[in-house]
Amino acid sequence: MASDVGLPRATFAKLSPHPYLLANLEPSNDDVPPARSNGRAPQEVRPPTINLSSLSHAHGSAVVRMGDTTVICGVRGETILTSNIPNHRASNVETELRDYDLLVPNIELATGSAPQFLPGGPPTTLAQTLSTRIYSLLHSSKLIEPDDLRIWHTRPSEQLAADDDAMDQDTGEDGDAGSGDKYVVAYWVLYIDIFFVSFDGNPFDAAWAATVAALRDTKIPRARFDSDRELVICSRRDPKSLTIHGMPVACTAAVFTGKETDRPTDGRYWLLVDPDLLEESLCDESVTMVVDCSGGDTKFLSISKHGGVILSPKHLRSKQLIDWTAKRWKDVAAAISQ
Repeated sequence: MASDVGLPRATFAKLSPHPYLLANLEPSNDDVPPARSNGRAPQEVRPPTINLSSLSHAHGSAVVRMGDTTVICGVRGETILTSNIPNHRASNVETELRDYDLLVPNIELATGSAPQFLPGGPPTTLAQTLSTRIYSLLHSSKLIEPDDLRIWHTRPSEQLAADDDAMDQDTGEDGDAGSGDKYVVAYWVLYIDIFFVSFDGNPFDAAWAATVAALRDTKIPRARFDSDRELVICSRRDPKSLTIHGMPVACTAAVFTGKETDRPTDGRYWLLVDPDLLEESLCDESVTMVVDCSGGDTKFLSISKHGGVILSPKHLRSKQLIDWTAKRWKDVAAAISQ
């Protein structure tokens, strides 16, 4: 016999996702506020929950949860000698992080985190795309201070004098005994592993928040170069925190146009912030804005739009979007800094 209670909301959403979402966003009763299939308002986000230092064997880690999307990020540092870097140049102090691949993000979508991720398969296109976006934003935002990853070495006075004598013989000029005595002998390479435990949409925002939180939690050992053994020696005492510039936060919204429904929408659309997995499958257009309000003003570090023709530059500069990104930044920054 049929139940008197009726079918739950989630069942209707799965049976007829487009009409159900449109009916909720455009209710027939004016007294009912617009809502999404998950019950959230169009401009309502899932509150972030962030825990730091969750992994005991990493130099820094964080667990980020936004609704049913849960990400674990671990940062581990390893040293590499400059002699093992084929294209190393001592004069390169501007692009060394990118040229020498000192930041290595990797994303894994775990089996069981969502139905579409099956065991034993190669890395998905989504995982590779997210890794590329994280890698690009790490460099473009200049989040990490390059000097934190440099390991310096001071040459002994005997070697310095020998080098100056060799220079005198080659050039016929007096060498400067005070120059070139300190140089970069090695670097720290940061491996940033991002692991999705549960996947329910908006993966980039969660992955980037986990990356920023884990890097802010990272403490690398103090290192020195042993010239006799020609290797880097690290101390477990008094590790050094990374210098993180700013607090960039990713804010993603999807555009729902009511396609694949019989009800006319007359060209109207709805901007759904922090979309879940079902909403992403119903939307053909999305925009991700990376903002930093740590200086007091809302600073846009990057804007990326995918698909669709609804959002124009005028829409992206609207006060509604700017206010929403500022509020989203405040919530995520508070969760990271707590």
